[in-house]
Amino acid sequence: MINTLGRHLRESLKSLARNTWMTFASVSAVTVTLILVGTFLVIMMNLNHVADNLEQDVEIRVLIDVTADEKAQQTLKGEIEKISQVDSVVFSPKEKELENLVDSLGEEGKSFELFEQNNPLNDVFVVKAKEPRDTTVVAEKIEKLENASKVRYGQDQVDKLFNAISVARNIGIALIIGLIFTAMFLISNTIKITIIARRREIEIMKLVGATNGFIRWPFFLEGLLLGVLGSVIPIVLISVSYQSLYTWALPKLQGSFVEVLPFSPFVFQVSALLLFIGALIGVWGSLMSVRKFLKV
Repeated sequence: MINTLGRHLRESLKSLARNTWMTFASVSAVTVTLILVGTFLVIMMNLNHVADNLEQDVEIRVLIDVTADEKAQQTLKGEIEKISQVDSVVFSPKEKELENLVDSLGEEGKSFELFEQNNPLNDVFVVKAKEPRDTTVVAEKIEKLENASKVRYGQDQVDKLFNAISVARNIGIALIIGLIFTAMFLISNTIKITIIARRREIEIMKLVGATNGFIRWPFFLEGLLLGVLGSVIPIVLISVSYQSLYTWALPKLQGSFVEVLPFSPFVFQVSALLLFIGALIGVWGSLMSVRKFLKV
């Protein structure tokens, strides 16, 4: 079996060497495709990381009716916790709310310190949903509860955020799938030309008893090699580029809500994924060619 596999590998390498220009064209097509796929993957995965962080920061602020005593507040908290989509409920007293308001306004906030003795703010329950996308549903349920004076969660901003994330993800996935199928098509055509050029050889092999599987193996390995070779440059290019970008961006993004994925293990994950996609593109392109054009 090892000898047979070695023979198939030698045939694949000979075929690649004989069809130098077609090999170069296929590897180049895979390389360009995977550079684009890798770039979109890096952008998409970082956008997803930022989006996930933003989603986790989405919270509902339930202003408690000023007439509600401690018992009524505990009752309201219990009713909120009974909502199946709720993950946590944290009480924030009005004194803490005033302190946060003063801090958020900086110098202008100092004028609100005059209200410390007669605080006009409400006590608040800060609620987080188990799934950020359930925020609107949870907020609507809380609004119906007694002693929930007002529910704030930035409905317009939250809806826009989730819609933007969804559109970006869908566009990215569509582009990546389109690029992968383009590369499959190019490799498929390359192997088809190889099959046509070797049709007489294949006919002779068939006449002496070679099975279809035996004939197909070299083309299978040829497609695999084309895909793997085409993934080398994208892996190196994206690794070096991301390292430089990460080193440059990290100090500039300190303290901001934007957080990029660390170089390791992110780049190694992307590299493994590109290698897998390259191999898959090559194998799939080969299999499509053999199935459609190898008539033996």
